[in-house]
Amino acid sequence: MELLASRGRLPATNIYHHFPVSRPAISQHLKILRKAKLVRVEKRAQQRIYQINPETILELEGWARQLTQMWNQRFDALEKVLKVEKKENSHVRE
Repeated sequence: MELLASRGRLPATNIYHHFPVSRPAISQHLKILRKAKLVRVEKRAQQRIYQINPETILELEGWARQLTQMWNQRFDALEKVLKVEKKENSHVRE
């Protein structure tokens, strides 16, 4: 994904050359990325040209933003509970 993000559209053969693993291993990774719709593939004769699918990336970014918001809300709620407990415990000691 980082390779495609930095270089744009790339033929599968160019992608293979960037990794110290077999072509079948890279093919399997690309297949998973295609199925997840994270990349698009264009067939040109014998070549497969890959590029990032921006719509899916935007969708993923929105999901990550919502998840971050949810966790921030939970951490804020936890912080409030801990402050109340700390305050109550300090009164008990006095």
